[in-house]
Amino acid sequence: MAAQTVLPAAPALVSGSDVPAFPPVALSAEAAPFTPLWTDGWQLGSPSDAERQFSRCAAKLRALRADTGQLREELNLLFDQLLSENYNTSFDPNINIRPEDVCTLLKHTSCLVLLSQEHLVIKFCQLVHHLLNQLKVIMDEQTLDVLLNYTTRALKVCSTWTHSGVLLALSTIVYGNGPQCHQHLIDLLGEDGILLLYSSPSQPDMELRRVALTCMANICLRIPGQPPLDDQYRSVCFGAFLKTLHSPKPSNTDELFYCMVIQAALKGLQCCLSGGKWKFGGGEDLGSVLAALKRLMFQGAPGVSVDWPAVLYPAPLPQYEGLKSTQPPTPAEPPKEAAVPGKVSGNKKRKSRGKGKKTGSEESRGDDGEEEDGEAVSAPQKVEGRGEGESLSKASVPSLYPAWKRNTSDSEFSDPEGSAQSKLRLNHGRVRQGALHCLLAVVKGVEKRTLYGYWSSFIPDSPIGGTPPLTLLTIILKDPSPKVRACALQVLSAMLDGSRQFLAVAEDTASPRTSYTPFSFTLATAIRELHRTLSLALLAETSPQTLTQVIKCLAYLVANAPYHRLRPGLLSPLWKQMRPYVRHRDVNVRVSVLTLYGALVTTQAPLPEVQLLLRQPESSGGGGGSFTPQDSALSWRQRDGSTPSQHSSHTHSPRVPRTPGEEDNASPWLMQLCVSLVTQPREDQSDSEGAGTGGAVALEPSPVRLEALQVLSHLVRGYVCLAQACLCEIGEVSARCLGETDPSIQLHGAKLLEELGTGIIQQYRAENNVPESSRVPMSQVMQFWSDVLSGPLNAALQNEQHPTLQTSACDTLSSILPQAFAQLPDKTQLMCITVLLGLTYSENYLVKTAAVRALGVYILFPCLREDVMFVADTANTILAALDDRSPNVRAKAAWSLGNLTDTLIVNMESVDVDFQEELSDMLLLKMLQAATRASADKDKVKCNAVRALGNLLHFLRQSQMTRSAFQRPLEDAVRALVKTVQSVATMKVRWNACYALGNAFRNPALPLDSAPWSPDAFSALCNVVTSCKNFKVRIKSAAALAVPAHRGCYGDTERFICVWRSLSKALENSEDTNDFLEYRYSANLRHTLSQALVHLLRLSQSQDMPALAASLAGEEGRGIKEHLIKYLRAEEGGEGAEGDSFNPQERIKGLQQTLIRLKGLKAEGEGQRQQESSKEVVVGFLDDLLKTCEEP
Repeated sequence: MAAQTVLPAAPALVSGSDVPAFPPVALSAEAAPFTPLWTDGWQLGSPSDAERQFSRCAAKLRALRADTGQLREELNLLFDQLLSENYNTSFDPNINIRPEDVCTLLKHTSCLVLLSQEHLVIKFCQLVHHLLNQLKVIMDEQTLDVLLNYTTRALKVCSTWTHSGVLLALSTIVYGNGPQCHQHLIDLLGEDGILLLYSSPSQPDMELRRVALTCMANICLRIPGQPPLDDQYRSVCFGAFLKTLHSPKPSNTDELFYCMVIQAALKGLQCCLSGGKWKFGGGEDLGSVLAALKRLMFQGAPGVSVDWPAVLYPAPLPQYEGLKSTQPPTPAEPPKEAAVPGKVSGNKKRKSRGKGKKTGSEESRGDDGEEEDGEAVSAPQKVEGRGEGESLSKASVPSLYPAWKRNTSDSEFSDPEGSAQSKLRLNHGRVRQGALHCLLAVVKGVEKRTLYGYWSSFIPDSPIGGTPPLTLLTIILKDPSPKVRACALQVLSAMLDGSRQFLAVAEDTASPRTSYTPFSFTLATAIRELHRTLSLALLAETSPQTLTQVIKCLAYLVANAPYHRLRPGLLSPLWKQMRPYVRHRDVNVRVSVLTLYGALVTTQAPLPEVQLLLRQPESSGGGGGSFTPQDSALSWRQRDGSTPSQHSSHTHSPRVPRTPGEEDNASPWLMQLCVSLVTQPREDQSDSEGAGTGGAVALEPSPVRLEALQVLSHLVRGYVCLAQACLCEIGEVSARCLGETDPSIQLHGAKLLEELGTGIIQQYRAENNVPESSRVPMSQVMQFWSDVLSGPLNAALQNEQHPTLQTSACDTLSSILPQAFAQLPDKTQLMCITVLLGLTYSENYLVKTAAVRALGVYILFPCLREDVMFVADTANTILAALDDRSPNVRAKAAWSLGNLTDTLIVNMESVDVDFQEELSDMLLLKMLQAATRASADKDKVKCNAVRALGNLLHFLRQSQMTRSAFQRPLEDAVRALVKTVQSVATMKVRWNACYALGNAFRNPALPLDSAPWSPDAFSALCNVVTSCKNFKVRIKSAAALAVPAHRGCYGDTERFICVWRSLSKALENSEDTNDFLEYRYSANLRHTLSQALVHLLRLSQSQDMPALAASLAGEEGRGIKEHLIKYLRAEEGGEGAEGDSFNPQERIKGLQQTLIRLKGLKAEGEGQRQQESSKEVVVGFLDDLLKTCEEP
């Protein structure tokens, strides 16, 4: 350490009574910074400076009374002193003035300032604004009421010249307090309210108009946790803001003042729209808002001269978007050429200047609290900086450099004129930004389905060529302000988010018809245009914050677009274009790039185009097809002396992905990248990450590592066939992550293991038809899980300090391939089971939920489901969890109970009767009673509880049902199912209940013919099959009615015919629905109903013939015949019920056997003659049906 130097005390320049003597201070790096002291020892410029001034003035003000001599002069002086101080906590975070002291001061002072003393009124209003705004004071109700009374009376009594200052104070008072101001709102926002008067477009004073609009905006502002403003006043404000936005600029008004008024109206509109659903009328109001916002999105954009519509409609007319034909030609490039690639700019010889340094104005904040854009001062440098790509990508020149980004040099103006122009450009940018913020609030507040009709107004849906419309993409490419571009990208991202169902219609794999353009092709064109424009924006963008938004927007697009229905080639150039950005200086850019890669490997995985890209070696796409303007920043990690020219030498076509055969077995480049980002030390630090770490090995920042782990998880789930080449390496990465101290890294490491396990399970599922040669070899899976289970996963399972990690570790245990689990050593299997059983007693509901779910997975493993002891232990654990107070635990417990009872049915059919006998009757009874109770729980518990009830009723044996202990619980269980079928629960619950009843009917020991609950069960199913709006519920109920294998199960003739007529009526109405989405199930429904009717005919007896003949002889019979012909010929698709054949010959053969049986029936009991004649009608119907089916 350097030798310390002790400085002698400085000679006193003033007397000791003025300044305290400075003690000797050791000069060293650890010494505190020097701070001068004032005469009494407190630090100069300390927080107490402002606090003492406030306390002194507040004490004097509180001492003043209305009868005090020279009161006016005293108030004037104290107001000036208080207003001279800066109380802003951002200026000095240590300032500490209590809100109650401010409230007391303002309440007392309001009593001293008479409304007749207008100059003092103005100063007092300035003081109110100054203190409340800078100290962020939350007022109590009394202070709010006092100040509201004072300002509203001042607006009525004082002269008009004071109203601007009074309204400024009022806007601060009502900020976020709108609902608490209800007593005064009638005066402010009533029919003749002063705010409506001053905010009217007819108000000549623009400053009054601006402040009145600001007041209204602050009234509408909703603070989280507080009730919203009354809809009546909210609608009044909404109308005033919208009227302002549509009002033209008065001819005698300065453009700058007009912009400030529009900004206030936009803020108010945003406050009205934020934090809730759209509540302001139908399509006309929405179209009016969208039209105003679209016009203001282009406020101040040179060269844009458009006839804007007053209202946008879901299908806007083309002329609304066209440029004026009368527009005079200008030497600058018009916007219409800007979006047409291939055209050369008229300003060809413009030199490219380096990116300028940001000026101080870009970092400052305006008076309104919003950040200034800074484009007024630094726009020229930024525009030229964006020009770096001009000589490198000629096709993009016209799109990237429009006229209104080029001609902005401050040298064109004199100093005063330049300052005015700068302010105007700044405020135009704020208007555009405010309009986009409002549009974002509209997109979030309006129902997605409603908004889709307006997409064409904001997203181009026509191919390149002709006059381009003015849309969000125009702003993204051309606006000079990075903040405005970022706002446009946020709006576009919000529109794309959740649009998968809408975009799923898009398709362009086939050539469109020449007579008209299908909507699917139009949507596909819009997706392609989005890809093209965002790729250009990616090349042109120099602001890291906006670049991050571009990449995030691309991620939303990729996540929602149906690439399997589009011509290949959209993702390949994007994939390669993104590769250099993974080494960008800015951490947020690197994270967003990984998010985009995650979307690419998630969308419709596995996608053939992405598979080809993953198989490409790193060298085949290294340069992304061209050198981008950001390459100088992208190469910060490279220390091999490479230059930009070396990067641009990669000229591989972005649309022709190559798949070298020798690289097929290598791990994908993206996987190698993510592994290195997670595990390897970074080669250097970016500017945004600060200085070095003193020689310590530094990994990538945590957000980058977490996102890389997310991408790995997506990869191993969707493309496990490519990931299997580096299975062990992925296991090592996960083990390393689990061994770290950062809980987030540990959690993502466990999630990676779970996703890999899930991917392997998907490979081995029979329905996925993955060839054995393409699967991960069983020996490799065994080795992988052996390593994982002997590594740090055990520590994660027992880490009670991090329950989320324990939860994820439980999920990991449940993702083991069942075949691999069976081959693990017994002690490893026992460890897994013991840990899970133990964690079901955790105090944390997340851990308990995950453990119960994992046991529900294990109970399906073939190697465990026949173990009676394991089944019993799991059942007891699940029963305990079903009584948990957490609904999430109960939901998973019900799901696991459903799985356990599925296992009982499988064992009953595949294992000998010993399993049923060994399972405790008492345990079965407890499960039956618990499932019955759970069927009355919340829907997410109920849907699996009824599934378990159906399985249990199917599983019970005759000897158990006859026991008195089972009879009441059995009846309660069936009645619970009947009640659920008839309930207004969610459709999933109801169709599960219908399926459960059908499952119960499969038990031959169940007394369907004599049980007291049997009529109710059949009645419920008959009612649902004819009246339920959901076709899936109807299908399940029809299938349940076709389950009983004997005629006696249906009871007497009346019940049997009731079932027949219900099925017949349901078949007749099988196409009656108002919901288009139900039509996709109509063929399935008719198939199931027809199969059920054939089943009833097969079981029918002589006493049923009269009623059947009556049904088949008339119009009803002709309808049934038409549907049965289609069923027997298998003309309609549909899934048959269990035991039904898809072979038409077998169906016809089965019906022939039914006909033979019916012909041999003998009449019994009373009415034998009627039975015989009716039988002839039924036989004739079947004869005719079979002849029709046998015709070619």
